Amino acid sequence: MAGPTVGERLQRTLISTPRSWWHTLRNLTTSSPSRFAVLIFTTLILVFTALFSLPAASADGTPTPLADALFTAVSTICVTGLSTVDMGTHWSPFGHVLVYVGVNVGALGVLTLASILGLVISKKLGLRAKLLAAGDSNPLRARGGPVNEGQTVRLGEVGQLLATVALSTLVIEVALAILLYPSLLLSGIDPLTALWEAPYYAAMSFTNTGFSPNAGGLDPFADNYFMLSVLMVGVFLGSIGFPVIFTLWRHHWHVRRWSLHAKLTLITTVILFFVGAGVFALLEFDNAATFGELDAWDTTFQALFLSAMTRSGGFSVVEIGDLHGSSLVVGSMLMFVGGGSASTAGGIKVTTLAVMALAVWSEARGRQSVEVFGRRIPSDVQRVALSVVAWGATIIAIATITIAQITQAPIADVLFDVISGFGTVGLSTGLTETLPDSASYVMALTMFMGRVGTVTLAAAVAATSRSQHYSLPVERPIVG
Repeated sequence: MAGPTVGERLQRTLISTPRSWWHTLRNLTTSSPSRFAVLIFTTLILVFTALFSLPAASADGTPTPLADALFTAVSTICVTGLSTVDMGTHWSPFGHVLVYVGVNVGALGVLTLASILGLVISKKLGLRAKLLAAGDSNPLRARGGPVNEGQTVRLGEVGQLLATVALSTLVIEVALAILLYPSLLLSGIDPLTALWEAPYYAAMSFTNTGFSPNAGGLDPFADNYFMLSVLMVGVFLGSIGFPVIFTLWRHHWHVRRWSLHAKLTLITTVILFFVGAGVFALLEFDNAATFGELDAWDTTFQALFLSAMTRSGGFSVVEIGDLHGSSLVVGSMLMFVGGGSASTAGGIKVTTLAVMALAVWSEARGRQSVEVFGRRIPSDVQRVALSVVAWGATIIAIATITIAQITQAPIADVLFDVISGFGTVGLSTGLTETLPDSASYVMALTMFMGRVGTVTLAAAVAATSRSQHYSLPVERPIVG
């Protein structure tokens, strides 16, 4: 009996290959959710890199170099806002549409986006898919270990959380666009152009990206305080995180019903906002290049705006390179912290800072456990917070040393831009636009790691780790 012909074998291969890919994806969603999330973001970046490389995406109709296309794709999907090209003049209308779509896709978050696609692949939201979605609001779930208590979002609420993510994004961006449209008209923008720029700026503020569709960025709107205020509101709503929005939507102003995560996020965010503004006003009031020529009211407002944008917003009215070195250090600290967990902001997150501060305070008072608002924060949460800070600092140190060696640029400028990339902020001293290709690849990798999250990357690498069913003898090394 004759075997299958070459044509028959080829036909079977073509039919079975898509099926094998599909089964591989389904298995990946259940066996390693974190790796699946990283795979999704990587795939999106490669797709958008190809799209940005098309001649139709550039204003002059020529293909964009690979380094610039890749950097823009990473900055867009990771909602960072840094760029190696002039975003207002380099891209065609098609290119700007790609940026608009990309930041909204990236704003959904690594784990939330992977959850939605995993739901499509798996046909239903099973237990592991629910764990994946809940992990976007609590990274401890992505680790695969036991979770003790007080989760931000319960497993039964994951479906509502995903609906809240999609609905809140749409509603908030539409509301921001409606507020921005008349403000753009008052600034001299023609009605047709404003019809496009209003939703664009709305998306860039809520996603905490900070791209501008016109040359000069926000310079034409430096005195339009209503527009700047709307942008600050958009940045704030995007930076507090979808779980907090979910909590506020469910419980409104019933503060006692708010989750501990929501309380810590809102309190820490407000404190950093006003403290940052006060420090910027104090350091820059005599700087003629920034606030020195402004009166008290203008200085106060611009300091508030700068404080809000260094948290992850990315918009800028003053030239960042004109700030005093002391202000750059303060800005770097704020960018390193970033916004809320499961938000469009980056950084180590405000809840990480809050947990670390509470742990230090409890240790100083000699308390055995970390307690706040009538709740106890378990030790595994404290360990994750410490790991996030350590990994974040390590990533920034390696990237700063590498880029400084490549460019031989002033270390202060390199450090600021690297932290801005890691924190997905988008502010720059002007260094990023001049990076050579090799340094831009390093910066792109830094942005990717900052957006995907150190916890997600660690969980992806350690997805196959084994449980240890024994404990070793205790011995205390000298610390401090």
